[in-house]
Amino acid sequence: MPVRVEHISKHIGTQQVLRDVSFRLEEGEIVGLLGPNGAGKSTLMKILCGIWDADKGERLSVSGERILEVPERIGYLPEQNPLYEDMYVAEYLHFMASISEIGDCTLDVEELIRRVGLTPERNKHIRELSKGYRQRVGLAQALLGSPELLVLDEPTTGLDPNQLTEIRSLIRSLAHGDTLTTHLSPLTIILSTHILQEVEALCSRVIIIDKGEIKADKKMEEIENLEELFRQATESLSS
Repeated sequence: MPVRVEHISKHIGTQQVLRDVSFRLEEGEIVGLLGPNGAGKSTLMKILCGIWDADKGERLSVSGERILEVPERIGYLPEQNPLYEDMYVAEYLHFMASISEIGDCTLDVEELIRRVGLTPERNKHIRELSKGYRQRVGLAQALLGSPELLVLDEPTTGLDPNQLTEIRSLIRSLAHGDTLTTHLSPLTIILSTHILQEVEALCSRVIIIDKGEIKADKKMEEIENLEELFRQATESLSS
């Protein structure tokens, strides 16, 4: 699903957090969103998901439609993954499907549990899960309803090396069109992380944002050294 963002600006209080941000995401892309703390990444993702309004500019367009008209097409996993810890894993996912009004997701929930590796934990309370398994629950929730755009904020935080490999493989499969449910088209994925190796392992393109502005937007094959590109794009912090 192509995604278009044009000339987005956003103030929070008196601070301008985003300045004239524009880009396009293509169907099946995994785009890494990089930037130092306070660069505006989380604000941009919340606008992408329709959680916050932009002050100026063209709101996110999805296949020519406004984001607020098609919220069910967006899946979002925030960095601080909010979960109801007293619920069982399967119970929580069924509950979230019901309050999201995305229809009968019974089969989707059971398949998501299997594919994100939660089957051994499905009858545990969420409070009993490790941080890595909690991330899997959040990812499963983000995939409910077969979204076309998936926004992931630090999705591999807390995962051990084996879990990391499995989740990376899952994210790649989603971009290639295996969305686990009835929707078969490739997902567009934007992934925010501080881990450069994560971008190198997963992404086909990288956008670097600093002080609310896009400083670099390149395909991975065009980048010789991602760490050097990041340093150069954000070096104004130390000047």
